[in-house]
Amino acid sequence: MTNATHLPAEGLFVGRARATDASHPLVVTVRDGTVFDITSNVAPTVRDVCELPDPAGHVRSAKGRPIGPLDAIAANSFETARDPGKPYLLSPVDLQAIKASGVTFVVSLLERVIEEQARGSAEKADAIRADIAGLIGHDLSKLKPGSPEAMEIKAKLIARGAWSQYLEVGIGPDAEIFTKCQPMASVGFGADVGLHPVSTWNNPEPEIAMIAASSGRIVGATIGNDVNLRDVEGRSALLLGKAKDNNASAALGPFIRLFDETFSIGDVKQAIVRLKVEGEDGFSLEGASSMTEISRSPEELVAAAMGPHHQYPDGLALYLGTMFVPSKDRGETGKGFTHKVGDIVTISSEKFGALVNRVRLSPDCPHWTYGASHLMRDLARADLI
Repeated sequence: MTNATHLPAEGLFVGRARATDASHPLVVTVRDGTVFDITSNVAPTVRDVCELPDPAGHVRSAKGRPIGPLDAIAANSFETARDPGKPYLLSPVDLQAIKASGVTFVVSLLERVIEEQARGSAEKADAIRADIAGLIGHDLSKLKPGSPEAMEIKAKLIARGAWSQYLEVGIGPDAEIFTKCQPMASVGFGADVGLHPVSTWNNPEPEIAMIAASSGRIVGATIGNDVNLRDVEGRSALLLGKAKDNNASAALGPFIRLFDETFSIGDVKQAIVRLKVEGEDGFSLEGASSMTEISRSPEELVAAAMGPHHQYPDGLALYLGTMFVPSKDRGETGKGFTHKVGDIVTISSEKFGALVNRVRLSPDCPHWTYGASHLMRDLARADLI
């Protein structure tokens, strides 16, 4: 595979890479198509870059050393063709907590209600979807959680017998925030992403992820795949951990775009996030989410996750949720979409580039063996901390 990151020419980007001349992951940036190692005692991790008063200024002025062309490093990042003797990309976050927001778009709220009513059965989903849409309509993009209008729709769904705990987090006053994976466990551009072997109904979730410092200040954003097991979560919301947190089930990248004069929270709010799935069976699916239709702002979601009620000394990466839940039949009519091993998933957005991953079963993906303790020891051996 030779898929490129499609990184924009402008902007300040920070990420991580592996190279054979260092035991520790490198903090890297991109300049004129070349990847530079900017790891230093000032900021030996991406977490440390994000904690600085001016992360973008630090990345802009850091001297660094070139480690190779971005295209070549990106091409070497795919598991199927990787030469471990050459540099390759990692997830752009390291010590940050990795959290996610759920049902932040009304479309995804309805899909969660459908999942729950279908009890994890893809065959029943279309009939339930049509029933609920007929009751409350299709255009709910302007619905504000907690508003009188939202409470009216909730009342209709309760009367219909379609009440769900998802209603509380989708249109009620409180957002759903959950742990997507442990720090150091996310995967990056080119990596395989994993599905738990028990799942037979699952999908990618193309999302933007906000990057916040320990103070709660949002310093940048990236794109991600919040891989989801629809059948497992549909059986019970209490199985959310099993549905969401499996080996290689959290992808982020290719880089964090830091806020500067070319990029701001306003750009995040206007972004279009695109999804493409290409199967070895010839199946193809495309779709898009507009961040203008999110029901809670990025700032509201970050504030729901962290603040006086909950501290994150290493900051966090927070997936913002998706409105795109693929329902296109893959094979038998009425069965809907589900992944097949070997699918290539591309998630892209104009100001972020593209995140490309191959789908496998979680036990078959490279196992997560390099944690925070390993990172600290390697940085100490390199006299970086």
